[in-house]
Amino acid sequence: MESVNADVLRKCFIAGAKNLEANKEYINELNVFPVPDGDTGTNMTMTIMSAAKAVAEVEKPEMAAVCKAISGGSLRGARGNSGVILSQLLRGFCKVAAEYDELSSEAVSEAFQKASETAYKAVMKPKEGTILTVARGMAEKTAELASSQPDVAELLRLVIEHGDEVLSSTPELLPVLKEAGVVDSGGQGLMTFLKGVLAALQGKEVDLRLDTSAPSANYTLTTERRQLSTDDIKFGYCTEFLVQGDHEFEAAEVASLSAFLESIGDSIVCVADDEIIKVHVHTNHPGLAFEEGLKHGSLSRMKVDNMREEHEEKLIKDASKIAAMESLKKADEKLDNKPKKQEHKESAFVAVCAGSGLSEIFEGLGASFVIEGGQTMNPSTEDILNAVELVNADNVFILPNNKNIILAAEQAARINKDVNIFVVPTKTIPQGITAIINYCDGIDAEENLKAMTDSLQTVSSGQVTYAVRHTQVDGKEINEGDIMGIGDRGILAVGQILNETALELVRSMSGEQSELVTVYYGEDVKKEDAELLCEDIRRELPSLEVELQYGGQPVYYYIISVE
Repeated sequence: MESVNADVLRKCFIAGAKNLEANKEYINELNVFPVPDGDTGTNMTMTIMSAAKAVAEVEKPEMAAVCKAISGGSLRGARGNSGVILSQLLRGFCKVAAEYDELSSEAVSEAFQKASETAYKAVMKPKEGTILTVARGMAEKTAELASSQPDVAELLRLVIEHGDEVLSSTPELLPVLKEAGVVDSGGQGLMTFLKGVLAALQGKEVDLRLDTSAPSANYTLTTERRQLSTDDIKFGYCTEFLVQGDHEFEAAEVASLSAFLESIGDSIVCVADDEIIKVHVHTNHPGLAFEEGLKHGSLSRMKVDNMREEHEEKLIKDASKIAAMESLKKADEKLDNKPKKQEHKESAFVAVCAGSGLSEIFEGLGASFVIEGGQTMNPSTEDILNAVELVNADNVFILPNNKNIILAAEQAARINKDVNIFVVPTKTIPQGITAIINYCDGIDAEENLKAMTDSLQTVSSGQVTYAVRHTQVDGKEINEGDIMGIGDRGILAVGQILNETALELVRSMSGEQSELVTVYYGEDVKKEDAELLCEDIRRELPSLEVELQYGGQPVYYYIISVE
C-alpha cells in the first residue's frame, strides 16, 4: 500500500476510535492520580468519538473534508488534559494531511512531525514521560523510515512497534509512574488508537480487545499504590471551556490568554482552531479564567472540578463512573434529537438527576425537563441552555442537585438574556425535591426563589456508596470496598455491610427535630433489601416516619433525606 486515500483514512480513523473506546476502562486503571483530570481513557474516548461522529457524517470522503471533521470534531469534543493533547495531535496531523489527495509514507511522516510539534506547543510546560514523549518518539521514527519504506501499512507497523518501546520507558522518565507501577495512561491511549488504525489499514478484522502481552503492558497495575496527599495539588480546580469568537483567532490573542492563565495556574492548554479557543487550566480561581475568556468571545462547555474534594471523597469506582457516563450519553442523545419546544408557560423547572425513578419523581412534582447527569458526569452549560429553550417559559428555575453543577447553571443564567433563569443552589437530590415542593403558584419568581432556597435548610442529605481504595478521611480509616455513608458534613459511617452502614448514617443524620426519613434506593439495590433497611430504621428510630422510593440512580446504593 503506497498511499492512503480519504476513504481509507476515514475508515481507519473510526476503527482506531472504536478500539480506544473498547479499551477505555483499562486505560482508566493506569491513572496515577485519583482524579486530577478525570479518567484518561474516558476523556480520550469522548474526545475521539466526537471526532469519529463528525467523520462518519462526511458525505463525500475527500481528504480536506475528512481532515476538517477530525480536527474540528476532536477539538469541540475534547475533555481533560489528555483529550486536549490528543485533539492537538490530530489537528497537527490533519493540517498536513489536508494538503494531499492521498498520503504516501513521506506525507505520513510529515504529518506525524506536525502532530508532535502542534501538541508540544499546546502545552505550556510539557513533561517528558507522557503522551507527548510517545508521540515525538513515533514522529522521529517516521522521519527515519519514510524514505526507505514506501508501504504505508508497514511503516505504521514499525512506528507503532517503536511507540510501544517508548511507552514502556515512560516510568523511567517520570518517577511518579515508576512509583505507581504503570506506564503513562495518555501514551497508552494513543497507542491503543493507532493499533486500531493499523488493523483496519492492514485489512484485518478489528480486534477490540487490548493486547496485554504487548511491550506497552510491561508495567502492570500494582495491588497497593502510594496514596497522594491533597497537599500535592497546588491548584484545586480543573477548569475547562471553549471561547467562541466572531473571527479567526490570531496567535497574539491566544498568546495573551495563555499568559493570563499562566499567571493564575498551571497544566495549561490554550489552543485555537479558527473561531474557537480551547482552554484547560488548573487554578484556584476558575472565575478569573472565565472572565478573561469572556474578553475574547462567548463561552461554552464550561466545566469546573474540585480536585481536592474529589480526591478526599473517594466516592466511586470506574464501573460506577462508566454507568454515570452512560446516563450522560443518553442525555446528550436526548438533546441531540432536538425534541420539540413545549407549549409556552409562565414558569418551568429544569432538574438534573441520574436514575429513571428520580426522573419520574421530579416530573411528577412539576419539572418540565430532566437533564440526566450528576456526580462524575456533569452536564455542560450548553446542555442547560438547550433545556431552557425546550421548556419555553418566561421564568425557568434550575435545580442542579449537585454542587459541581451550580456554576454551569449560573453561567447559563448569565448567557441567556431572553429568559429569566433562576438557579436554586441545590447540592443534593433531597434538596432539589424539597425546593420544588416549596414552590408556590401565585407569588412572583423572586419570592419563590427565596422561599425555595430557605427551604434547603430543613433537609439533611445522605448518600451510601463504596470506597475505591484505602485512605483516611474525616478521621475514619477506610479500606477499598468498604461501604461509606456520606452526609452534608462529610463521611459519617463506614462499614462492610450495606444496610448496617446505611442505618448508622441515618442515626448520625437524625436529631430531636427530625420527623421524616425518605430512602431512595438505586439501580444496584433490590427492593426487598431496601424494605429491610426501612424496617430497621423504624425499629431503631420509632419516632420517625419512613418512606421508600425507587430512585434507580447509579453510583449510590441509597440516597437518604431526613427532614
